[in-house]
Amino acid sequence: MTMQDTTGTTPDTTAPTTAAAAGAPARAGTDRTVNRLIRTFIAVAVIGWGASLVLTAIHFWVLPLPAGVEPQGAMAVITSPWAYVGPIPLATIGALYYMVMIAVGASWLHTKDTRIERLLLPVTAGGFLASVGFVYLQLVPIGAICPFCMVSATATTLLLLIEIIVRHRGGAAAAPQVSAVRVWPVTFLATMAMTLLTIYSLPLLPLPGN
Repeated sequence: MTMQDTTGTTPDTTAPTTAAAAGAPARAGTDRTVNRLIRTFIAVAVIGWGASLVLTAIHFWVLPLPAGVEPQGAMAVITSPWAYVGPIPLATIGALYYMVMIAVGASWLHTKDTRIERLLLPVTAGGFLASVGFVYLQLVPIGAICPFCMVSATATTLLLLIEIIVRHRGGAAAAPQVSAVRVWPVTFLATMAMTLLTIYSLPLLPLPGN
């Protein structure tokens, strides 16, 4: 003889469906390479943040150039009309972009939320296309190369490639879960270390007035 549920209620079968709809994986995968790729994504974004921060600092603390100084090389790029969107330096927009990528990458590694992957592809593709356009401007109309701009262009390219590879391997859900305490403190410290390195390097760069 079996006992029956006398409460008249039925088991809740909506929770897994709701979790799936929210973008959370049903179970963690075993592909640890995916986690390494996402950690690399965060590291590349931190490097891009550093390069953009240097350029932003030059815009706000070095420019305008002293009277009689002719901009050459990297400074010709930094002072060109294409280096601004209205009054805002492109480098500042780039710094904000990389800051968002750092935060999104950390969330991606921790939550494995598939919605992040759906949103990332158009964003990283847009960043890549913008960098391609600015590299063209350096090579053709401006005729000079900015090393930090090229670091940023490389970073945007790598972010797109990593995102595509992760999706090809089954997405973040194909990798084991990573606890928040193993993601956010390391990400924060890495970003702060890059920020301090940038501040320290500014007086050492061959800039007008140094």
